[in-house]
Amino acid sequence: MPDKALLSEMNDRSREVFRLVVEGYLNTGAPVGSRTLTRDMTEKVSAATVRNVMQDLEYMGLLGSPHVSAGRIPTQTGLRMFVDGLLEVNMNGEDRDQIDKTFGEGRDDVNTLLDRVGSALSGVTRGASLVMTPKHEAPIKHIEFVSLSADKALVVLVFADGQVENRLFTPPAGQTPSSMREAANFVNAFAQGRTLSELSTVMQREVEARRNEIDRLAADMVASGIAVWENKGESTERLIVRGRGNLLTDSENAEDLDRIRVLFDDLERKRDIAEFLDLTEDGDGVRIFIGSENKLFSLSGSSLVVSPYMNADRKIIGAVGVIGPTRLNYGRIVPIVDYTAQLVGRVLSGQS
Repeated sequence: MPDKALLSEMNDRSREVFRLVVEGYLNTGAPVGSRTLTRDMTEKVSAATVRNVMQDLEYMGLLGSPHVSAGRIPTQTGLRMFVDGLLEVNMNGEDRDQIDKTFGEGRDDVNTLLDRVGSALSGVTRGASLVMTPKHEAPIKHIEFVSLSADKALVVLVFADGQVENRLFTPPAGQTPSSMREAANFVNAFAQGRTLSELSTVMQREVEARRNEIDRLAADMVASGIAVWENKGESTERLIVRGRGNLLTDSENAEDLDRIRVLFDDLERKRDIAEFLDLTEDGDGVRIFIGSENKLFSLSGSSLVVSPYMNADRKIIGAVGVIGPTRLNYGRIVPIVDYTAQLVGRVLSGQS
């Protein structure tokens, strides 16, 4: 995310040129030239002066030029700065009325209501809508962990009642797609009939059982001075073996050591799985994802504007959003999504 100090350091002329280029691009999708800008500037300046300012903004990484002789368009960094620092949001009465109408069509169950909300958002914004339903706590039928990037993963939860949930989370460091598949295979072996919280409890018991078994096997070696614990009880714990030659003449100790190695591998795997299950409970706040900032939509060059909705206890239970091109009309879309999320939260909380 660009430094907001960069925006404050820009003079009025640079800030106005930058704003006009971004707004022009968002309106037309086309590069904006210096001659066009001179007609819209509040200050009467020459096209050459405007070109110099645009070159400075390009050097700062805020504007780009698709062709040598073309005008400028905002870069992804420039779009982010515009959204964070210069965006003026405005929700008009017609948009508000259309969203309000969605919530005035009788009392339905949650899924029917959210289906209508998704259709209304898509219709009002002319974009694809995204609706994340309240988190489910029913018995799980199947679970999958999908790696999206080095620091982002998706968990797919299929519940026994047929509902499906997708949740984004940041996986523990060092995890690979194959390790996530192994985690899912392990969890699915005993997931059926258990809720997510029950699964977490089971995993913690498994971790504790492996920990106790390692302690029991290592106790004699530690007591006799053959081995010593380092960082015991922590995620970086190790059993350091001294006098390895003595183990060669003591088959029982050697067998125990091999067993401890196997148990350590199993303990680490179960710790990771327990952490996976805990992380799926996390939720994000209001975010605007632009282009490649959103790993789910970067290939199509799309943006996602999403806002969470909360229950009566101010706990995030879901989110609504709109997916569209990076040149979305953010000033119009952001307040629509935010207003819709507030209404969903109030309805689900039983408020007027």
